Amino acid sequence: MRETYHIEVLGPEEAGAPGGVQQRISVRMDSLEGAKERARRLFARARVPQRSRTAAEAVRVIDGAGIEVFRMSRFDEG
Repeated sequence: MRETYHIEVLGPEEAGAPGGVQQRISVRMDSLEGAKERARRLFARARVPQRSRTAAEAVRVIDGAGIEVFRMSRFDEG
């Protein structure tokens, strides 16, 4: 069954980004694993040095009930 997940790319708190949210998208996926993979790709893209904004610090996935089900930060990268 498909579920809606909300993916948020987080950076430091700034005036134009309450809570540090730099980017927010909603996706419909068959599984949480698919949403996690999409979040990882968005996070990698947000961390590239050519971006004009400050680099992303974390990404999180929130399920349709509003519960955070996945989080990864720049400190988790190996």
